[in-house]
Amino acid sequence: MLFNSFEFLVFFVLVFAIYIALQRRWQNVFLLAASYTFYGAWDPRFLALIAASTVIDYVCGLQIGRATKEPQRRLFLGLSVCANLGALAFFKYYNFFAASFAELCTTWVGWAPPYLDIVLPVGISFYTFQTMSYTIDVYRREVSPTRSLTDLALYVAFFPQLVAGPIERAKSFLPQIQNERRITYDGFNQGCWLILFGLFKKVVIADNLAPLADAAFDQPGSTSGLQTMLGIYAFAFQIYGDFSGYTDIARGTSKLLGFDLRVNFRAPYFAVNPSDFWKRWHISLSSWLRDYLYIPLGGSRGGRWTTYRNLSITMLLGGLWHGAAWTFVAWGAFHAFLLVAHRSLTPSLSRIAPQSAYGQRLWTFVRVVCFFHLTCVGWTLFRARSLADVGTLLRSVLEPASGNESLLYAQLLWMVALLLPLVWLNLKQESANDLAVVHRWRAPVRFTLFMLLWSGIVLCGVTDGDEFLYFQF
Repeated sequence: MLFNSFEFLVFFVLVFAIYIALQRRWQNVFLLAASYTFYGAWDPRFLALIAASTVIDYVCGLQIGRATKEPQRRLFLGLSVCANLGALAFFKYYNFFAASFAELCTTWVGWAPPYLDIVLPVGISFYTFQTMSYTIDVYRREVSPTRSLTDLALYVAFFPQLVAGPIERAKSFLPQIQNERRITYDGFNQGCWLILFGLFKKVVIADNLAPLADAAFDQPGSTSGLQTMLGIYAFAFQIYGDFSGYTDIARGTSKLLGFDLRVNFRAPYFAVNPSDFWKRWHISLSSWLRDYLYIPLGGSRGGRWTTYRNLSITMLLGGLWHGAAWTFVAWGAFHAFLLVAHRSLTPSLSRIAPQSAYGQRLWTFVRVVCFFHLTCVGWTLFRARSLADVGTLLRSVLEPASGNESLLYAQLLWMVALLLPLVWLNLKQESANDLAVVHRWRAPVRFTLFMLLWSGIVLCGVTDGDEFLYFQF
């Protein structure tokens, strides 16, 4: 059941109508039933796994809270972590590691582990990290264990953000489940705007750019340098429009129900360095990796080389989290290299930075452009089907024009036209340092913007587009 489908529209209208008619004590039960219905629409077998994960963490959370001795607390925390990571490893990574191990085994031993016909549960990476954060925070005494299985199950399975995040934390989201919620006019207005903008990003930007990206990545080496570059740029904005569009719709539908989900994107292509990028892109994941992996490893407390090691481990595992392929590992390694290089070069770069106001603006613009292209190199690793394809794609950037430049220029102009509203709105948000700047504008301006975006969806939206890219992760 996709957000950009008629089925979801009918589903959400029914859920919303029943939800607002119920008393608060029944709303959570109903939302849980709706969330399980939403998730089971992909494959009913997925429900057993998410229910088992919820029950395990519910019991472990209670036991961690009751235990008075540290070994007991660690035992139940370890049980929770092992159960969650074990399920994630089996369903998502078994065949990947089996295939990698098979290459080694057949060469040296003549035996290979068997492949299994495993169906990857949708959203398992997201809800596994979310439910793990609950037991870890209970262990750290940052949140009290909930005694309501319904509340915890809704925290894990809340349907707007279940499949692709944002990855919520128990200390901010559980209180919203446990306390009374109010649907206000401002919340309703903001929710409708987020849904509209998210749909625009998905069906107008991402789904229209998908063919341009596919032309370059599906047959690497068969395109000219200009067409390859166009495909790489197209994918950079496709994945941003697709993923941030999903997040906006998730946040918007949640606001209509009286919930506030965390912000997951802050104009990431305006980042000036890799550290800035990860404060803007997939914020819920990057902060999760920081709080539950990087800092426990030691963070930056153990000296320069220890910091570099911790950054590398964090980004390698972050890359592997995205998918069971060496291309994702390489993508994580690439961003680890950028973060390490940034830390090493920052003192030198700060010395050459201009001091005048005009010079600083120009310096910022140059850094944004340079880092955007480094990000695009990373997206090549992310999107390519194999590491061999990455080399082919990067080499094809240097290929001469194929003589069909007029079509490519028309495609470039089409891409620019699609991106203008997004870039303009991101610039407004960035200059005001306010993601909700649209709601500060006068009513006629807001109405005009809403109608323009809605017209774009009706006239240019792709009605038969693919599912959201991050569903596969």
